[in-house]
Amino acid sequence: MTFRDTIAAIATPPGIGGVGLIRVSGPAAEGIARRLFSPTPPGNFLSHHLYHGNIIDPTTGAILDEVLVAFLKEPRSYTGEDTLEINCHGGPLVLRTVLEEVLRAGARPAGRGEFTKRAFLNDRLDLTQAEAVLDIIAAKTRLGLAAAIDCLSGKLSEPIAAIRSEIIDLLAGIEAAIDFSEEDGVGETPESSHSQIQHIIDRIASLTATYRQGRIYREGIGVVIAGRPNVGKSSLLNRLLGEKRAIVTPVPGTTRDFIEETVDIGGIPVRLTDTAGLRPPENAIEREGVDLVWERLKTADAVLVLLDGSADLTADDRELLVKMISKPMLPVLNKSDLPPRLDEESLRGLLPEGTPPAIRISAKYGDGLDRLTAALRDLVLATPAEGASEAMIGHLHQKTALEKAAAGLVRARDGLQGGLPPELVALEVREALDAIGEITGRTTPEDVLDRIFANFCIGK
Repeated sequence: MTFRDTIAAIATPPGIGGVGLIRVSGPAAEGIARRLFSPTPPGNFLSHHLYHGNIIDPTTGAILDEVLVAFLKEPRSYTGEDTLEINCHGGPLVLRTVLEEVLRAGARPAGRGEFTKRAFLNDRLDLTQAEAVLDIIAAKTRLGLAAAIDCLSGKLSEPIAAIRSEIIDLLAGIEAAIDFSEEDGVGETPESSHSQIQHIIDRIASLTATYRQGRIYREGIGVVIAGRPNVGKSSLLNRLLGEKRAIVTPVPGTTRDFIEETVDIGGIPVRLTDTAGLRPPENAIEREGVDLVWERLKTADAVLVLLDGSADLTADDRELLVKMISKPMLPVLNKSDLPPRLDEESLRGLLPEGTPPAIRISAKYGDGLDRLTAALRDLVLATPAEGASEAMIGHLHQKTALEKAAAGLVRARDGLQGGLPPELVALEVREALDAIGEITGRTTPEDVLDRIFANFCIGK
């Protein structure tokens, strides 16, 4: 796709730094470079070379900044267009000054994600790879970064392309049966088409099943630390964060509001929330805090139920355990540095089947923290990282498109079994093909594309 306009933006984050990058893309990029850039020493301005020199105000001849400049001739650039990259000194004023001169020279301000959108529209990236660019920028852990890099390298595009190719082959066979008679010797039998459809459905189901794990790597999970007052919730939060973030006192009710921080636990971004202690409230303020805890627990991905291992189970403990029966839950017995009193057999009787065994820790001294983080990781992650699929989907629209494709193929399979005319079967298969195309961007509606690229920062 050829764009008539040229876009420009500051591509580095706001603030002061050693270097700031201004990116320009479009047909006027080379002309802007030749108008504003004076290389040292003067000479030819070749593509894919880095040049030292000055950005000049063409009206006054004043030097605006000493820079390094690279011009990338299309199609060998990120966007697939002529691209200019100006490496300025990293101060906000100098970057704004140079950008203003670039805009006066013929560019317009770029919108959010517009460089990557042009790369997508120019077939430099498919939609899964374009979204992987954003995931790389937003990655919170090494595992999340590795998954995004895999996607950018095409590890998701490849199985999607293979599934799409199989659907095209299926559709070609069905349409051949429509166009030609059996006497012509063309067309597949319903039985062979049925097995072919089922094979594709199974492949789609396998890929769809990776969504939960892919989403966790990309977005992380929310884990609430819950328990009655003075069981050590704030101490545990501080210990997991490696810093004193929550106030710890022996006074019950010290924590009355949420304290939320993100920590890397085994490669998963975990949003830990310390909450007020759960007990019958003694005043209106504490009642409001307790009510908020129950609301927060409803939306949590998982709950660390913290119990005092040096004391007997209380009515408040039992109420919390009963109310959390439908949530992924990890019971944690704190204060292992004190003589144990809690009856673990009674505790097991209150837990639903499949709940992991209780972990004994000392939030005060850090004992058992490794076992706790490993157990928490196993609780929220469907499969270990070592057994993770090479290709994972992590975006909801990808999962939705796969489910739509599978539903169309199921209708096609059932239609063949029920004697549906091949013309109607072909319509269902075409719908599945369009749904698969939404993942890579072949058939994605424009409004969906706009929403995706609006999540990018300006300059990317």
